[in-house]
Amino acid sequence: MSKDTITTPSAESIAEAARAAQGKGLPPVHQWNPPFCGDLDMRIARDGTWFYLGTPIGRPELVRLFSTILRKDDDRYFLVTPVEKVGITVDDAPFVAVDFEAEGEGQAQELVFETNVGDRMVAGPDNPIRVERDAETGEPSPYVLVRDNLEALIDRKSFYRLVEIGAHVEGWFGLWSGGEFFRIIPSSELPD
Repeated sequence: MSKDTITTPSAESIAEAARAAQGKGLPPVHQWNPPFCGDLDMRIARDGTWFYLGTPIGRPELVRLFSTILRKDDDRYFLVTPVEKVGITVDDAPFVAVDFEAEGEGQAQELVFETNVGDRMVAGPDNPIRVERDAETGEPSPYVLVRDNLEALIDRKSFYRLVEIGAHVEGWFGLWSGGEFFRIIPSSELPD
């Protein structure tokens, strides 16, 4: 019989390993390839609330810690440490862009987004904005890429503010940021 202790992954063990791996900046989760240890009963709701065993995680610093070790491989989300990889459920996007600042105007404009876990990014070629529209209702769901295949759903109040500073370019209504124009909707589909 092996002397190695077999443990079942838990939020506590993942958090402990994540704390141990923390340094300056985000951990290099894309470089880690630990064994898959199964799925954890953890879920990120569409509004950005993190749940463990069906209960909201009420400590923002713990949610932030987990967010730093989140990785998306293909269409699945995982919490990854140097020694464990566990699957979690994400209802839509793992983050929510809860605010933004617009700096500059027109083509020189930069949109600086902030997520519910404190990440900040400038929308541009490396962090594009995209909008999905519901096929039945036409309702838009706007997203901005945060990092490494992980997106933030742009919250409703921020999206309304973005629409106020939008522009029309070559038959499209959209947003300038980081020298790039991000299409939202064909200009012809906007109400008069």
